Amino acid sequence: MEKKIDYKQLLKNNGILIVFFLICIGLSILSPYFMTTNNILNIFRQTSIYGIIAVGMTFVILTGGIDLSVGSILALSGMIAAGLMKNNGIGVFIASVAAILVGGGIGLINGVLITKGKIAPFVVTLGMVTIARGLTLIYSKGYPVSGFSPEFRQLGGGYFLGIPIPVIIFIATVALAWFILNHTRLGRYTYAIGGNEETVKLSGINVNFYKTMVYVIVGIASSLSALILTSRLNSAEAIAGQGYELDVIAAVVIGGTSLSGGRGSIIGTLIGALLIGVINNGMNLLGISPYFQQVVKGALIIGAVILDRLRDETN
Repeated sequence: MEKKIDYKQLLKNNGILIVFFLICIGLSILSPYFMTTNNILNIFRQTSIYGIIAVGMTFVILTGGIDLSVGSILALSGMIAAGLMKNNGIGVFIASVAAILVGGGIGLINGVLITKGKIAPFVVTLGMVTIARGLTLIYSKGYPVSGFSPEFRQLGGGYFLGIPIPVIIFIATVALAWFILNHTRLGRYTYAIGGNEETVKLSGINVNFYKTMVYVIVGIASSLSALILTSRLNSAEAIAGQGYELDVIAAVVIGGTSLSGGRGSIIGTLIGALLIGVINNGMNLLGISPYFQQVVKGALIIGAVILDRLRDETN
């Protein structure tokens, strides 16, 4: 007997991928420039900035947490790296390591306040938005820092075998995160904590440590994106990263990660980030007003939350 296809289940499991391809087909019809090689590479390059942060955010949301400070961490990390290179003559490698340490350090502070201080992630990271942005303004005195060495500018604008370096870093980040979530203790406990934190505690696992680690991960991811963005723009500004948390969270949730934790995947986040990148690129190609684009982004976020609720109700 021929097996009947469950279209409802098929749509539920692959809905975001189907929507992604439908939008790509529609945009290729509406604009002759959409499917060109240069434009496709441009979409991947633009997506890589917030896509890397979205990979880190996936860990946080899988535990049932949230981090609203990623844009401010990006600004502070990028400004510190820029200041060290431009004003203090520090080499690219040391300045980059310093930026990564700043991002990881802020993530560590967030994680400790959430786990040891028993403060809601929303409150802690919302407060860190202002703190990190304020520190960026203090460090830079409100002025941008620009004009970096060709070596540093390769990070955001260079190519390797015809592929933009930011895209390579993005794909490598996705691959590493996929491996961690699927083949390491940290990955298993990340899912378990989001599924039922009390049960994990009763099993004798140090929940506070693993919950703190996911905030360190997203902090490091934010710093890595900061280096790429600063390199690409050849400038670091205190306002960098504003609103990034919205695209990042939307990418994660659209990709199938539940806001209540315990369910999701890195591949889903990759597709969600690319979907947002394609929509942004398509609206630019079609000449849609930047003001209206903000409306579309807001609708995407609301739609992502509704989709998340529907997925939870059907599970």
